[in-house]
Amino acid sequence: MSRFIIFGYVFTAAILMTGESLPDNFIGFDSAPDKVVDGSVVRVRYQCSRPCQLAVEVVVSTLRKTDLVVFRRKWISSTARVSRIHQVLLRWPPSILYQHNFFNRRILDAQNVTVRAWLDHLNDGGQPGTYHGSMLRIYKVLQIKPLSERPTKPPTECPSWSAQLMWQLTRNRIHHCPHESDIIDLLKFPLASTGEHFGVVRRFQPFIDRTLERARLHAVTQPSVTLSVWIYLLKWCQKKLCGIIHHVDGNNLYDSVMMQLTDTGDVIIQARVTTGGDEAFQASVVLPLWKWIRLDCYIQDSKVLLEATWDDETRLYVYEFQGSIHYNDTDGYFVIGGGKFMQGISGYFGPIKYYRFGTQKVRNQLQPKSTLQELDKTHRECQEMKAFTRAFFQQVTESHNPPLINQGVCTPHFIKLWGQFGEKLSTQTWTWEQQLHYSTLFQFLQTKEEEIRAGSLGMKDLRNTLFEQAAGTMFMDQAENKIASKLALLQVSSCFGNHKASLLLATLYLSGLGRAADHQRGHVYSLIGAAGDHRFALMHAGYKHAQGIDGFSKDLDVAYSYYSNVGAQSIIDSFRIHDNKQYTPEHIYLSNQEDLNSLTDENSDVIQYLKFQAERGDLESQKRLGTVLYWGHHGVLKDTMRAVKWFERSAMQMKDPSAMYDYSILLMKGQGVKRNYTRGFQLMEKAAAMGSINALNGLGWYHGIILKDHKNAVKYFEQAALNGSDDGMFNLGIYHLSGKNLDSPRRNETAAFQQFLNASRLGHAAASVEVAWYLSTGSLEGVSQDVERAVIMLKKVCEQNGHLGFMIREALQAYLQGSWQEAFVKYVLAAETGLGLAQSNAAHLCEELNLSHDCQWRYHNYSILNYDPHPSALLKMGDYYYCSSSTGEDSLSLVGQAISMYGRAALAGSPQGMYNLVVLAQRGHALPSSIRSLFNVSHRDEQDVVVEKILKRCLETEADEEVTPCSLALLRVQMGKALRRMTQNGAQLLLAYASLLSVCVITVIVPLQSCLEQMAPRHRVVALRAGTSSVSQDGVNLNREQDGIMGGTYRAAGNQWLTILNGEQWLRQTGDLAVTLSGVCLCVFWTTLLYHLL
Repeated sequence: MSRFIIFGYVFTAAILMTGESLPDNFIGFDSAPDKVVDGSVVRVRYQCSRPCQLAVEVVVSTLRKTDLVVFRRKWISSTARVSRIHQVLLRWPPSILYQHNFFNRRILDAQNVTVRAWLDHLNDGGQPGTYHGSMLRIYKVLQIKPLSERPTKPPTECPSWSAQLMWQLTRNRIHHCPHESDIIDLLKFPLASTGEHFGVVRRFQPFIDRTLERARLHAVTQPSVTLSVWIYLLKWCQKKLCGIIHHVDGNNLYDSVMMQLTDTGDVIIQARVTTGGDEAFQASVVLPLWKWIRLDCYIQDSKVLLEATWDDETRLYVYEFQGSIHYNDTDGYFVIGGGKFMQGISGYFGPIKYYRFGTQKVRNQLQPKSTLQELDKTHRECQEMKAFTRAFFQQVTESHNPPLINQGVCTPHFIKLWGQFGEKLSTQTWTWEQQLHYSTLFQFLQTKEEEIRAGSLGMKDLRNTLFEQAAGTMFMDQAENKIASKLALLQVSSCFGNHKASLLLATLYLSGLGRAADHQRGHVYSLIGAAGDHRFALMHAGYKHAQGIDGFSKDLDVAYSYYSNVGAQSIIDSFRIHDNKQYTPEHIYLSNQEDLNSLTDENSDVIQYLKFQAERGDLESQKRLGTVLYWGHHGVLKDTMRAVKWFERSAMQMKDPSAMYDYSILLMKGQGVKRNYTRGFQLMEKAAAMGSINALNGLGWYHGIILKDHKNAVKYFEQAALNGSDDGMFNLGIYHLSGKNLDSPRRNETAAFQQFLNASRLGHAAASVEVAWYLSTGSLEGVSQDVERAVIMLKKVCEQNGHLGFMIREALQAYLQGSWQEAFVKYVLAAETGLGLAQSNAAHLCEELNLSHDCQWRYHNYSILNYDPHPSALLKMGDYYYCSSSTGEDSLSLVGQAISMYGRAALAGSPQGMYNLVVLAQRGHALPSSIRSLFNVSHRDEQDVVVEKILKRCLETEADEEVTPCSLALLRVQMGKALRRMTQNGAQLLLAYASLLSVCVITVIVPLQSCLEQMAPRHRVVALRAGTSSVSQDGVNLNREQDGIMGGTYRAAGNQWLTILNGEQWLRQTGDLAVTLSGVCLCVFWTTLLYHLL
């Protein structure tokens, strides 16, 4: 119900009263209305013995809420012992005065209305008073008209016909509360628990239904609740206690109810009683390992009944506490498994049901039954495989020729002879059925018999050897029997603890790569890998639950439990990031040739040039070379010792504070150089003095950790945080959380959270993990629960894990070396963690290796499900949807999805995405409003305007000096607009036609002139021959008769030639004139066109 508070006005000044004797402190109504009428006046008469605060309030009670304040007027009286009267005009909200209509939609169905006044002395701090905390109080109940008798609110405007029609259709609609049940499925999909401090957080809200909520509140001190939990234990607690389910209240204290497991397999139930204390009892049940067990806990007032069921047998344990149990499930949060303050069990959780009002009979079947039974079967087979392998190892290592004497038994003669010839004796302790069942394992062990006997291959080494042999050739031979044998080897490797094998098995079964998909077995190996505490397997499970794909339930709380584990491991890993098995993930896309060209090695020109410059003393080159060698960037192998030497040389120049800081940190941590706190501290001080913000944080770390000088440590951390250091913010938050800040010694979680939040926005991993915990639980006042945001933050932290970076680096190196099969396996393992880079590269290799079409689009599709997908993946999926639209039945829907993909790529800054949108818009496809708003385009804009705005935005994101598809398309669009503008004017239209004619003229005249130029020399040669024939060597004509006869002929030819020459000259002049006029016409046309363009 909304709260309406309207402040009134004092219409008259205080009236001084005389002739009456009142108590020192008095308040009363001099006059007050009897019913609710707008504009009514309340006169309050009062007297104070000292300065006091007074108020007039109107409160309303409805069916849902009491004491709802709808009017308040306060004032202060500074004059003591003088009787006064205040006159207050009451202003009522329309929700009380008028009935329900078009102009008054939010009404209060008030059951009663009370006007009240109160008086209270001003305290020293000037704190505002309240009615219930005041010294004197008076009230009067007013009459109110029923809803049906209230007047209609005068209209303030004229509603449209459509709005009034909708109002008439919906005015009498009764809004029903959503269906609420007191039976809650806390867990539907199996959960792997590693026995650490990472579990699933669940919060419960009050019931919306008033009847249910009243029943729940009544049951706080007389509870009737039931919890039913399925668990599967791999081992008992490593410590004294571990959590099955526990409740943490709003003050971060344990509350009712807690179910815990001991290190001996017993169950402890703990609860808080109404007297304020905690009580517990221990059920000596001794839960078995490797069995599905159902624990049902019934709580009724002060009585607790625990039922433990396995192998169809139920054990009962009853206990009654000394007082009633206090149980409020909306206070704080519940944790399944391990939490921040308690570690969880080692094993699995099955379905969990919670009955908020209890039940006589629990209905909680083991679901999904086939998956959980397969999980149990896999673990039992694993125990058999381990026993079989141990027996084989024992036989191989202990096989020898039996001694011929000193035996208490008779030795057959053929065995003696067999041993004399040096033959091996078999003393196997397994059955023929076992050998047949594990034939693949047995054959593998036989091939490694010599290594086992020599001691070079042990049980721990076996898991990695099995994985490498199976994974290395997984997709080379697609024969059914070959794939089956490789799967068998992977299963043994998984059993022996290599959970990369578990993840690969889960991937193969879920995706159907190389075989038919089998989600049931895929889920089994996903759970086994996660229970094995493997980083990639945990990320895989978290990613699947975050997206709700491959048959996993979409459950962000479960996703958070997995990601929080990897996040904590990533923080620990970051302290050892300089190890050779860890690399910072580099985003190299195999489909992007520029990314591949950026890779180098130590013999490349780039590195050699850096070395040359560094040797010459160039500080920037020394720093960059040290960074490349320290982190192993751009394909260069890590070399900490050489990196430190370059860091030292750059720092010793005493010019660059960042170089000095980097080397000082290495000195203090002793990485690649002997630890030297004194020298490191001196360098760090100088770096801080020169303006290094990181050095300020480093000084805080040195004072806090080494010198234990927390006051100066906080000072430096504050300076670093104020200057934007994420490490400084995080460390300052730690001090607020621990209460070691001498200026503020009390623990301040709110201040700590704010510092963590600021640091997380700058990408600080540890701060992000802390913030995610507060967001997942909602346990801090003022911080609401936001599990989705917590999952996004943790996913980003996990994707920076050094071991994941090492996997990606190995995959890239394998690809560059031509081992595409190996690269594919590694990229697929990384892709299953949800890493978009690996998913894009896996999809690329699916295409390169000619694997199934589904393989390629599976990983492209997964990559776009991420919170920040790469534009190339969005473009690929857009192309896929658009191409499918030409053959698919639902073509419009597919085109819509293609537009959505291109729009998301455009939003990420992809010029190709923008260009594709332009192409689809020009083909007549309507762009949705979400994409139009991205480019500031309204629905009223024409197609050309839409296209032009998108192309202009595309041009802004492209390189300025390059001719690109967007620039050419934009030129075409603008040329078209300019031509349309020209054709709207008659003279300009005539000019356009003239220009077209000019082009035709030039096209005809210029080739004609060229042809005439080529013909003219031949005519001149003919004329010259005619003029020189019959001439003797001395220049005298020797044949007069011939001269008389032929002379006329030659003269006629000469005249004809003159005529031709005159005609050609005329044609040439006419052509020149036509070309000149055409050129002028075209110049005018292009000038006009440029005018319209610009």
